[in-house]
Amino acid sequence: MFIRTERTLWRIGYSARLLKTNCFRTAASNTSFPAVWMLLAQYSGRVPGLFVVVKKKNFFTMPETVEDKANLELYLPHPEVRGMTRLNREAFKRTVVVPVLKVKKEIVNTLLKSLKHTVLQRPGLKRVVEDPEDEDSRLVILDPHKISEFSLGESDQEVLKQLNVHPEVSKYNLELTYENFKSEEILRAVLPEGQEVTSGFSRVGHIAHLNLRDHQLPYRHLIGQVIIDKNPGITCVVNKTSIIDSTYRNFQMEVLAGERNLVTKVKENNITYELDFSKVYWNPRLSTEHGRIVELLKPSDVLFDVFAGIGPFAIPAAKKKCRVFANDLNPESYSWLLRNCKLNKVDNKIKAFNMDGRDFLLGPVREELSRELPLLKEEQKTSFHIVMNLPALAIEFLDVFQHLLAGEPCSAAGLPTVHCYGFSKHDDPAKDVRERAEASLGTSLDGRCSTYLVRNVAPNKEMLCISFQIPAEVLYKRPSSKRLCSSRDFSEEKLKKS
Repeated sequence: MFIRTERTLWRIGYSARLLKTNCFRTAASNTSFPAVWMLLAQYSGRVPGLFVVVKKKNFFTMPETVEDKANLELYLPHPEVRGMTRLNREAFKRTVVVPVLKVKKEIVNTLLKSLKHTVLQRPGLKRVVEDPEDEDSRLVILDPHKISEFSLGESDQEVLKQLNVHPEVSKYNLELTYENFKSEEILRAVLPEGQEVTSGFSRVGHIAHLNLRDHQLPYRHLIGQVIIDKNPGITCVVNKTSIIDSTYRNFQMEVLAGERNLVTKVKENNITYELDFSKVYWNPRLSTEHGRIVELLKPSDVLFDVFAGIGPFAIPAAKKKCRVFANDLNPESYSWLLRNCKLNKVDNKIKAFNMDGRDFLLGPVREELSRELPLLKEEQKTSFHIVMNLPALAIEFLDVFQHLLAGEPCSAAGLPTVHCYGFSKHDDPAKDVRERAEASLGTSLDGRCSTYLVRNVAPNKEMLCISFQIPAEVLYKRPSSKRLCSSRDFSEEKLKKS
């Protein structure tokens, strides 16, 4: 009863930690699941109820009546690794006792299929080992979590009976090495007890990108090497060392482990991009948002991407047969945008610009809208979309739309739709973003906009997208009646002189 209670409490605590970790973990990161059992020899003779080990053999049997008081932390790396800052893989070796079944070698595969939920699963660990006492038999290693007090359950015993396998569970002296532990288990054993462990990261091609906290910095090179060791395909680990530069949207980073090659290739929504991660902005957590906006577009629509980066909105839109105008101030982003347009064979469908966002709106965007909107007929279904993905500053650019165009408004259906991104730390982030957008536009958007929560950036900091059609009274500067009279008088005077 004591063992079961302890195990239940541990699982509850572990589940809570796992839930918290999964909030920011990517599919490429490793999750810990510490197994539980007894350490062989180290505590033998000192703890009541432990058996005496016969050191000459790796395999031995014990009476089923022996009750083992399992220390729930003994399936973790050796405690001496605590505080290690330079990775020493040899220091992680330790020996534990696990339950095993003795099975004739010709039925091992059948047994593994029948008891697949009971067999031990550990990284790099063989589930079947040779029997040192019988060359015709094998030892199948079982998961101590699933074997209560070295006794199989009724359903497992029924399986063994059908296979004519003796149900006696024996104990085996198993050596664990660095390769058998998961990344979070290793880091939890190394970092000071009670401190947060980082095993989650963003993956950008062959690069793992971390945001380490201050207390983790002394262990940063070890953390980087562990991530490379435990994640196939990761050959470089970097840590952000500064906030994103608001001008070019990149940040300083330190290479923690692996090669120093930061030029990489990524695939998002079935489209391939190439980039230099140290010089341009790329966030794999935005793939869903990129796909959401592109899904709103129809073939023949027009997209103006004000802060285009390397093209995650622009290129899939062009693939969808939209006409695209893409701009970015960062010369590096502009260069990689051009390269990715050619890579994806849409370079003839995208007009690219290397300008300040405000200049892009006042120049190419205004020119195109001035030319296209007056020609738009009611039956035409072309829509104009303006994407402004610079959440730190984009809302401040919305004042550009005040009287951007001259003349009479086109039909309401032809008014451009803006998708503008912003950060908010407000208790009501949607209201906050809307009110700031209204202040820049000089009009109310109440009932005329929608807000979408993109992601949680940090505690109490959200990234949102506000979408709205630019109101006609904002977008158009109508000629005043006085100005109309002056123009008419000027024309009449000109006729008289002629």
